[in-house]
Amino acid sequence: MNKITNICCIGAGYVGGPTMSVIAKMCPHIKVTVVDINKERIAQWNDTDLDNLPIYEPGLKEIVGATRDKNLFFSTEVDKAINDAEIIFISVNTPTKTYGKGKGQAADLKFIELCARNIAKVAKNDKIVVEKSTLPVRTAEALKNILENTGNGVNFEILSNPEFLAEGTAVEDLLNADRVLIGGDETTSGKKAKDLLSGIYENWLPKERILQTNVWSSELSKLVANAFLAQRVSSINSISALCEKTDANVEEVSRAIGFDSRIGSKFLSSSVGFGGSCFQKDILNLVYISKSIGLPEVADYWEQVIIMNDYQKKRFADNIVTTLYNTVSGKKITFLGWAFKKDTNDTRESAAIYVADALLEEKAEITVYDPQVTDKIVYRDLDYLNTRTPEENKNLLTVVKDPMDGIENAHAIAILTEWDEFKTYDWQAIYDKMLKPAFVFDGRRLLDKEKLEKIGFKYYRIGQS
Repeated sequence: MNKITNICCIGAGYVGGPTMSVIAKMCPHIKVTVVDINKERIAQWNDTDLDNLPIYEPGLKEIVGATRDKNLFFSTEVDKAINDAEIIFISVNTPTKTYGKGKGQAADLKFIELCARNIAKVAKNDKIVVEKSTLPVRTAEALKNILENTGNGVNFEILSNPEFLAEGTAVEDLLNADRVLIGGDETTSGKKAKDLLSGIYENWLPKERILQTNVWSSELSKLVANAFLAQRVSSINSISALCEKTDANVEEVSRAIGFDSRIGSKFLSSSVGFGGSCFQKDILNLVYISKSIGLPEVADYWEQVIIMNDYQKKRFADNIVTTLYNTVSGKKITFLGWAFKKDTNDTRESAAIYVADALLEEKAEITVYDPQVTDKIVYRDLDYLNTRTPEENKNLLTVVKDPMDGIENAHAIAILTEWDEFKTYDWQAIYDKMLKPAFVFDGRRLLDKEKLEKIGFKYYRIGQS
């Protein structure tokens, strides 16, 4: 095998779908097939209306529209795609375990193992298998054991190729990646496999941006990168609490320290807390690994990043209750935003979920508007917490398709996602529809404080007294 012409990706989610779409666009000579056992998700990827794709990312629908049914295919025929492909990407969900050993911290690898066993059963010729999901260190070793001991005698080369995508900018991150990391064995066949995978990315990225390592370094680098980024967010959020008790402004503090070339300005924006599928999961994985190999102090250090993030969300919810005269029972609070960040419809670990849960426990009546998140997803997120029955959640929370539908007679507005459109709203008209005094709690530091206070709002935002 000197050149790759056929790729299969197992998993049509937030990583697999966009990554394979970009590969198809930049490598028209390669057939790319994305497979998933979720028939509804594959049907959405194949929908003639590109606005109905299961994942919202700026620029994604244009790429899918240009490549789908040419060299990009979405299918539920998993076995056929595996058998035909030379490289198989595994991009399935790896949630944090909710049971047994490692509950609440370790990654649940059951979907990875199922993929490996299916590949072993189906494959009739040599394959390169690529870990694309976020996985704990030494998963490649487990994959190799399964493939070599349950397969049909074919050779499998296992590579680690972690994704470093930020949701909302995933397409741009793929097209102009600052680095691609490929980990594999240092054997002759392992080096050849790494070169073949590198050759795909070299169709649009400079070779010097493609880093080859051993497989363990590659796996650990993903966890550590997210842990370092999350650490910065929790660090500045801890300072935001201090700023609110003094006359300091967290934005000014962030700007001042960001000018220090040793620190830099990225990931120093204070907010109601980080969300998404990667930061919390990867840190918890790092905590579990550290504990399991006898490094409790290392585990405690990284766990504090999660504790601070949870504190920030709780603090935001508590401030709403306290400010609204120590009770929100029966009071209408409008949430602007439910996704964990703008320009994505991903809600995993979104701060909005936990703020809403805390306020619903206080019997608040919440109305939610998000331009990309459906009511089905909002209720699913709340029901997953199992704090109340699904019926109770539906009685206390309403999802609207027009933000103005959720404003009438609201006591307060809470901004939980930094969607740009929120800055363009007619805030005078919003104020006129609300009960007085009208409160705005800005968890993203999105709006103009002076402008809203001039209108008449009681305006509160993270990191400023």
